[in-house]
Amino acid sequence: MSEYAVINPATGEKLAEYDTLTDAGVEGAIAAAHDAFRVWSHTPVGQRAARLRRVAELHRERRDHLAALIVREMGKPLEAALGEVDFAADITEFYADNIERITGDQPLEILGEGTAVIRRSPLGVLLGIMPWNFPYYQVARFAAPNLAVGNTVLLKHAQQCPESAEALQLLYRDAGLPEGAYVNVRVTNEQAAAIIADPRVQGVSVTGSERAGAAVAEVAGRNLKKVALELGGSDPFLLLSTDDLDSAVRSAVDARLDNTGQSCNAAKRFVVVDGLYDAFLEKFTAAMAEAKVGDPLAEDTVLGPLSSLAAAERLEEQVERAIAQGATVVTGGTREGAFFAPTVITGVTSDMDAYREEFFGPVGVVYRVSGEDEAVAVANGTGFGLGSYVFTTDPQQAERVADRLEAGMVYVNVVLADSPELPFGGVKRSGTGRELGLLGADEFVNKKLIRVV
Repeated sequence: MSEYAVINPATGEKLAEYDTLTDAGVEGAIAAAHDAFRVWSHTPVGQRAARLRRVAELHRERRDHLAALIVREMGKPLEAALGEVDFAADITEFYADNIERITGDQPLEILGEGTAVIRRSPLGVLLGIMPWNFPYYQVARFAAPNLAVGNTVLLKHAQQCPESAEALQLLYRDAGLPEGAYVNVRVTNEQAAAIIADPRVQGVSVTGSERAGAAVAEVAGRNLKKVALELGGSDPFLLLSTDDLDSAVRSAVDARLDNTGQSCNAAKRFVVVDGLYDAFLEKFTAAMAEAKVGDPLAEDTVLGPLSSLAAAERLEEQVERAIAQGATVVTGGTREGAFFAPTVITGVTSDMDAYREEFFGPVGVVYRVSGEDEAVAVANGTGFGLGSYVFTTDPQQAERVADRLEAGMVYVNVVLADSPELPFGGVKRSGTGRELGLLGADEFVNKKLIRVV
């Protein structure tokens, strides 16, 4: 049986199955990407930009079709799926619009006579290992900047998203990129390791779990290949002061329930100062409980199913373990098939597993703290360091806390503010490297010094 199949998590029905590549097919994919690199890397940047701009246009033209595919593959509510397609188009267009900036020479001020510049040039074939939770957005933020700078890409999509993977490969082909510039590869983990080891492949980017990132980084390290990792997160939401508690609560709920709670940089831990804790917990619990769980195709659905029955069962086990260790479920905590009720947990202490784990689903853990110092200590008290959110009315406190947080991203008084021009990435066990923005185009290039006298 193939590892690549579409199983609708809302119904459990298997809808399609796709063959895994043979070893000969893997060789053909690498060869095609390598041959395409010789052409694509020497294609004038204006022509590369035009092709990428067409990729963005095709996302918008095929918006409804693309969105429908991921609704049935991983249960994303339809409005969210449409929004994801739009965001992927925006990201691709950003790199088309900024291609001169990301490929142009960078003059250096030098101490001696003559000139010096940093010239960016592509590395070659790259492997992207992408997750199921954002089948278009995650691909766009890897593929678009790397194609812009002249690399070619092999894409190992999540095993449960083979239809959207095929649709993307067709889209890139129809946009006029050379055959082999973007190749969808349905491969096993062992075949992926062989791709990384192949001397024609120059690097690998992974978005996924800590375990997946560690496994890929080990193979990449043995083969001296550049690796970028975007792994898990348990982002804190610090509520230190507010003059509009209702707005802060709405931001907290939105940040927790985005993508049915299955976002790496979703707010997952809500750290609230003592004076606001009781009122926040009451309002947050009520708002979470009101979020509609149901058919992802229905217009008023906030939460669809989790991506699979196995994902829902894992989340249920985590919640049950937290209860067994002394935590309290204020609302939710129940599962029906792959659907999981929005859940609020309190009473988590540093000796519990839940203090350090990532809840990848609609579960929010609320902490009471005495003030800023304890809030920062709780926020930094996990191995993760992806994003973070700070709500305060004090600008000096916002600056101070942002400096103290061990995270790759800090958002102050705003949530769901990701944008193509803003770099995305973390520290600690949340990964290395950056995607999006101008930094995202700098991960897999040769920054060559050219010194002339």
